[in-house]
Amino acid sequence: MSDEVAAGYVRVRLDLSYDGAAFHGWAKQAGGKRTVQGEIEDALRTVTRSRETYELTVAGRTDAGVHARGQVAHVDLPREVWAEHNPKLLKRLAGRLSKDVRVWALREAPSGFNARFSAVWRRYAYRVTDNPGGVDPLLRSHVLWHDWPLDVDAMNEAARPLLGEHDFAAYCKKREGATTIRTLQELSLVRGEEDGIITATVRADAFCHNMVRSLIGALLFVGDGHRPTDWPGKVLAAGVRDSAVHVVRPHGLTLEEVGYPADELLAARNKEARNRRSLPGTSGCETC
Repeated sequence: MSDEVAAGYVRVRLDLSYDGAAFHGWAKQAGGKRTVQGEIEDALRTVTRSRETYELTVAGRTDAGVHARGQVAHVDLPREVWAEHNPKLLKRLAGRLSKDVRVWALREAPSGFNARFSAVWRRYAYRVTDNPGGVDPLLRSHVLWHDWPLDVDAMNEAARPLLGEHDFAAYCKKREGATTIRTLQELSLVRGEEDGIITATVRADAFCHNMVRSLIGALLFVGDGHRPTDWPGKVLAAGVRDSAVHVVRPHGLTLEEVGYPADELLAARNKEARNRRSLPGTSGCETC
């Protein structure tokens, strides 16, 4: 699949963040529902005084209620539009966008860059507290309250067998024609010394639908003693959804950062990420 920028256009990288509470996820939807993509595309069309809507491609499509601190997207703009509006575009977007979404940087992307397919990892954080009194009211939209005491050491022990390349079908909502094979590069939990909030760091080359929230749901069951530490690994090995794995609420989840290779490796990564992927001894399917 070619990803060359059309003649007369320039690819622009956007670095952005948003509070997902009032959004129905990233991707545009029918029926006029408010989405991050729709909001930014509308603002971009308005501030450039364009009749055309320039479509954004994003590093990771977040679900309704999920936040982002380090989201990345790209858009292909006519070169004359970019040249005319670039000097003041960031400030104009700030004046047009709602306060729960911000674009922090706009710059011409290097050759071969694709916000989605050039990424080598995405890093999420999930925040939860087991404080008997609940969540700090100032953090209630970003931290989950779990009303059982949590053993962080047990959760970290349970997380270790999940690392590496696996078929995460047991932790994903299956989508037709999409693979559930992923490489989980990091899954670790730390309790804050002062506030007691437990932050789970989850980093992978890519994520399938509901994967992070399902993994956290399984680890919470281990942390509160309802399941043994080997249970999440057994669920993974079974390869099918387990009704005991709960998809935790979205508001505790934040996309923190997206990683890209050096500029000279972007095109190769872009091509590699589109290849069919399979585990040894299995047939491949398209990356999603």
